[in-house]
Amino acid sequence: MKAFQFEVWGDWAHFKKPETNNNPLSHDLITKTALIGLIGAVLGIERQEMKKYFPEFSENFLYGVQLLGPVKKVSWGFTSRTAINPTGVGTPKYFEFLKNPKFKITLALKNEKSKAYFDKFIFNIKHEEAIYPPVLGWHNCPANLKYISEGILSDGSNTHFKTTGFVSSKHKPELQDDIRIGFDKLPTFQNDDFWNLPDKYEQIIYPDYPSEISVEGPCYLYEASNDHTEQLWLM
Repeated sequence: MKAFQFEVWGDWAHFKKPETNNNPLSHDLITKTALIGLIGAVLGIERQEMKKYFPEFSENFLYGVQLLGPVKKVSWGFTSRTAINPTGVGTPKYFEFLKNPKFKITLALKNEKSKAYFDKFIFNIKHEEAIYPPVLGWHNCPANLKYISEGILSDGSNTHFKTTGFVSSKHKPELQDDIRIGFDKLPTFQNDDFWNLPDKYEQIIYPDYPSEISVEGPCYLYEASNDHTEQLWLM
């Protein structure tokens, strides 16, 4: 299947964990649903119009994440006020942010139905064009995007491989004492009402930057037009 890789980075990011409403915590990595929102911004799809594209893109795209910098988290305090009474008494709230996040994203076209949007997204990334400002989960966390390569993603079936990207909890990792391993549960599907379905979360394991993890399980082979190849897992 058709695929390409690009970098995403910024000063800050916040990918809200839904179970932490009072003082929101952030996922460690950019989620698939946050990436779909970023794709919509680059393509210039209005927020209300994006409702119908979230389920389509969730099903028709595969994505993988590799860290290009260590996971660092900090908390910021804000006073929340209503738009109706912006000068009224507010409620203090703390948000967890990723500091200086940088990711390498692999995006693949699983279903040809979304090919026009996929190709347009590649074109815009290559030409550094975005209709609306892309963000890293939150409106005040602007994102920078950089094209890396295009290629083909083929099914590598079950095998032993090394990767700097995330893998599922079903993969069997080798025990390694010299690296830090992270765990998260990421949303992979959002319906047409901006709701991340609870049964569409995926447990993942990832090596913190700059380490790689050795695992056994399903993988894909990415073969880029610049002769770069690597094995990784996408969801």
